[in-house]
Amino acid sequence: MTLPRQTVIPGMLAEYGAFAELVRGLTEDEWDRPSRCDGWRNADVAAHVIGQLTDVVNLRLDGLGSPEVTSRQVEERRGRAAHELAEELESGIKVATDMVAGFDNDEAWESPVGGAGLTGTLGFGLEALWFDTYLHADDILAALGRTVERKDDSLRASLSHIAQVLTDQGWGPATLRLGDYEEFPVSGGGGTEVGGDAFAFVLASTGRTSPASFGLDETVNIYR
Repeated sequence: MTLPRQTVIPGMLAEYGAFAELVRGLTEDEWDRPSRCDGWRNADVAAHVIGQLTDVVNLRLDGLGSPEVTSRQVEERRGRAAHELAEELESGIKVATDMVAGFDNDEAWESPVGGAGLTGTLGFGLEALWFDTYLHADDILAALGRTVERKDDSLRASLSHIAQVLTDQGWGPATLRLGDYEEFPVSGGGGTEVGGDAFAFVLASTGRTSPASFGLDETVNIYR
């Protein structure tokens, strides 16, 4: 289950707006700095996030999220400046805002997303975009020695997304009881109870840090 559309749609758009501000404010040195994403500079992280939204609003959905499409998104933007990509993102946000205005009922929200290789509902897809943008903003900030703002709604969306992905991967059963957030069941809930800091769990379950502090192994990494 994803979060309600009344939460996900404005949250996703706000996250993209914050990402555009982050990218626009980067110096040339910060733009070229290596990130914690293997082999990627901050510029490459931004190119993926921005290229992904550009693909979505132009309905280029086949293979979205695959290594091949992600590499294309980065290569298409190689050599472009931070302000150029910020402008591309701002244009994409305008189109996305108009598009999501039509997702105004539960039937549309729960309908299957189109595109070869894609699974899940429209709601799951938009929640995934929100999560991905929030996480990659932290990748950029971590490269600069800064910390992402731990936004309650963005963290909640991240936990919701991770719980669904872990369920799809057959991990668990488990129950995520992290911070002050509601419980997120994995594979039906029950089983292992995972508690602790919500943001630390997001990092551990995406391969950014070790999951050992949660008493878990690498199978909790959704990108394994």
